[in-house]
Amino acid sequence: MQKNQLYKGSLSTIVLKLLNDKGKMYGYQITREVEQITTGELVITEGALYPTLHKLEAKGLLSVEIKTVNNRPRKYYFLTENGKEETLNLLNEMKSFIQNMDVLLNPKLA
Repeated sequence: MQKNQLYKGSLSTIVLKLLNDKGKMYGYQITREVEQITTGELVITEGALYPTLHKLEAKGLLSVEIKTVNNRPRKYYFLTENGKEETLNLLNEMKSFIQNMDVLLNPKLA
């Protein structure tokens, strides 16, 4: 299994966490931020990001604001109140998952 497949199931959580931390962001900005934070270990393609953003928006977790930048429209995504609550829930689930994986991968000898 390739490492990016491991991240694929976590993409919604990654996006929500970034928006929770940074506020409004546009798609390309999200991809660059993830790449920078992970020092290039994780590269999110547009083909993966935009369906995730649209799904989160359809669920009411994100809202969109369109601004004109250099005579071009740019979509900025930001969390709704439901999105903020769901982010906390997903982050707690992720922390629990990571703790359980750590126990499984590094069992303590009795």
